Amino acid sequence: MRSAAITIALGVVMFTVGAVGLSPSSSSTPDIPSSAPSSTGQGRGIEALRERVKRLPRDPVSWADLGMAMVRQARTTADQAAYAQAETALRRSLALRPTENLHAEFAMGALCAARHQFRDALTWARKAVATSPLTPAPYGVLADAHTQLGQYEEAEEAIQKMADLRPDSSSLARASYAAELRGDTRRATTLMERALRAAGTPDERAFARTHLSSLALESGDAATALRQAQAGLAVAPRDAGLLEARARAHAATGNREQAVADYTAAVSAAPLPQYLLGLGDLQQSLGHQDLAQAQYAVLRAQETLRQAAGTPADVDAILFEADHGNPRQAVTMAESAVRERQFVAVHDACAWAMHRAGRDQEALAESDKALALGTPSALFLYHRGAIHRALGDTTAARRDLERALALEPTFHPLHAPAAREAIRRIDETP
Repeated sequence: MRSAAITIALGVVMFTVGAVGLSPSSSSTPDIPSSAPSSTGQGRGIEALRERVKRLPRDPVSWADLGMAMVRQARTTADQAAYAQAETALRRSLALRPTENLHAEFAMGALCAARHQFRDALTWARKAVATSPLTPAPYGVLADAHTQLGQYEEAEEAIQKMADLRPDSSSLARASYAAELRGDTRRATTLMERALRAAGTPDERAFARTHLSSLALESGDAATALRQAQAGLAVAPRDAGLLEARARAHAATGNREQAVADYTAAVSAAPLPQYLLGLGDLQQSLGHQDLAQAQYAVLRAQETLRQAAGTPADVDAILFEADHGNPRQAVTMAESAVRERQFVAVHDACAWAMHRAGRDQEALAESDKALALGTPSALFLYHRGAIHRALGDTTAARRDLERALALEPTFHPLHAPAAREAIRRIDETP
């Protein structure tokens, strides 16, 4: 359910935002945490860092570590104010050490990625690489920025360099993601299994389990998806990414009540847009309109804060506006996003917004770009199938809709049934 759209958009949620783990000089550099630790533990860590900068107000590393911690907090709370606080701390670090400040350069790359300012993230990642070319972690941020900008070959080069320096869980996970984007699910799974075996931290293990669950679901193997999510949650029971993965697996096996419970727990742990939208759409599919609207209301409030902060729209915000708001506004958001970020999921969101606004010829061009790499996304295929149908090409529409359902029969609680209904109507047309 919403599988590849979520998995592919992990570039934002788990790679570019969460891909920055701890200090870049850490011995293990755990740069791909799945989701944050508990808010209590995270808060204690930030308070300890605040105390440290009070004791060491002229230490650039202490300020950079505080900024990095604030970025990690913001990505799990959707708190725009935390991003501003992170930037203040990082600017203080850079004022104290304007050049060759690896910690601050690395963290600024993470902050810009979290704000979806990927060109700026690329600039900071390059600075960090120049400062310390033999440190693996900055190549991860570099790869993530290239990926989100649609520069896939450059991203793969950065991943290879990262792996050459240290073939650990972080570099293997990124290599898996690159293979997934190009449609090689088998290789992506093999690499993510290696990432799991190489994982040195609970966050890395949770991340690998989350991805393995998603990869299994994309291959139509809901039972394996459920096993992977449960194995992860046995160790990290409040991990939001794993809770969402298990929710999707439960939905795929028909256990929608448990799917709602897991999505609700994910939202409680980390009220991020993809969890809110996933729960809202699931509730709507069950006929629980009031409960669905409650999730959508939180999304709208978050979108208002995002706009006030000047942060570019993300994929989930665009899709939400297209399906549950004003499609013309969704197009405006999407066109702005795609100008800055030529990532496959952004092209798909733009295509869907255009379709919903009645601009199907333009939508088809964007949809083709979304699928140009061969990315295994049932949602992308459904979107293009609906666009083909609107343009009167029922042969192409049927092909895409059937491929979407074959790839993942329960890819979305609302759109999977719509795909089946569309095929039925095509078949009934003389």
